Amino acid sequence: MERIDNLDKKILQIIMKNARIPSKDVAQDCGVSRAAVHQRIQRMVDLNVITGSGYHVDPKTLGYTTCTYIGIKLERGSMYRTVVPELEKIPEIVECHFTTGPYTMLVKLYARDNQHLMELLNDKIQHIAGVTATETLISLEESMSREIPVFHNKE
Repeated sequence: MERIDNLDKKILQIIMKNARIPSKDVAQDCGVSRAAVHQRIQRMVDLNVITGSGYHVDPKTLGYTTCTYIGIKLERGSMYRTVVPELEKIPEIVECHFTTGPYTMLVKLYARDNQHLMELLNDKIQHIAGVTATETLISLEESMSREIPVFHNKE
């Protein structure tokens, strides 16, 4: 994979804070042309340095007030590949990870309230073939959420 240089990193640092910033402003901050910014961004998209696009929506504004992490134990770790498609059918699940440690999988989901959470657990997740146990951790508050830093101490 091609490496990104310091100009790429500076562009990333700017657009990660505000993806809607005009290219002319990014170009001005970086001391390059708008065309150079567009080319650099497109190259980083092609290299999968930048993935996805869109807006972040606060789940609470849509009525999903309970953020939950659920540790899932499976009969066998190899069942992960068959369980993931079943979890994908549950729209409230926003992340799924195959993990080491006490759980085979860790999922993050949003529920409207505790009743909705109980329905998701009892009627959906725990009914998936291969799921042997779940442990639920309710987030009381998101204290921090950020992207990985572009520049780090070893520069």
